[in-house]
Amino acid sequence: MTAPEGRGIGAAATGDTFRILHVSTGNVCRSPITERLTRHALADRLGEHLGGGLIVESAGTWGHEGAPMEANAATVLADFGADATGFVGRELLDEHVIRADLVLTATRDHRAQVISMGHSAGLRTFTLKEFTRLVRAIDPATLPDPLGEGVVERARALVRAAAALRGWLLAPSPDADEVNDPYGAPITFFRSIGDEINQALDPVVTALTGVETKH
Repeated sequence: MTAPEGRGIGAAATGDTFRILHVSTGNVCRSPITERLTRHALADRLGEHLGGGLIVESAGTWGHEGAPMEANAATVLADFGADATGFVGRELLDEHVIRADLVLTATRDHRAQVISMGHSAGLRTFTLKEFTRLVRAIDPATLPDPLGEGVVERARALVRAAAALRGWLLAPSPDADEVNDPYGAPITFFRSIGDEINQALDPVVTALTGVETKH
């Protein structure tokens, strides 16, 4: 299995991959930021091998097919040293959900829309902040060793563990699992959303890779 051109990150030669799909509304603000920050974080943790089978992509429930990301979103990525080049917006399709091993959405509404598409997506679809909250409660020692069994097996186990916890570890408030839409907002709000996304991604990438962030 290979990623669409310009979307993949370190697809393993064996085809043994784990595909992460980030979903927002237009695929020009939140999900592009999340996609590219995830790639950047994986490269930072794992070096030039870029995840050894982890593939990161994004789409929008009302995606602006073929559109570039918003200029403010690109600026936010530059702030983090992440690469915004070559991004092209996509509308969320059945095939994207079918191929995804983990779907991380900006809001609960996006999550509901993905799950309503079918394809047994319920157990592998979370809001980003929901997944972060669940991941924080998982003992890393219970996950496969990324050096021994590989990051793909570790990622699959992480999703299963998070899904098992979901009914037990509830959000402190209805809005706690949401990332607000910065579309049309000034750069200051985009930057606050970028910080929010980056903070939510950090424990997720640590859990996926078994490697702490570099300081």
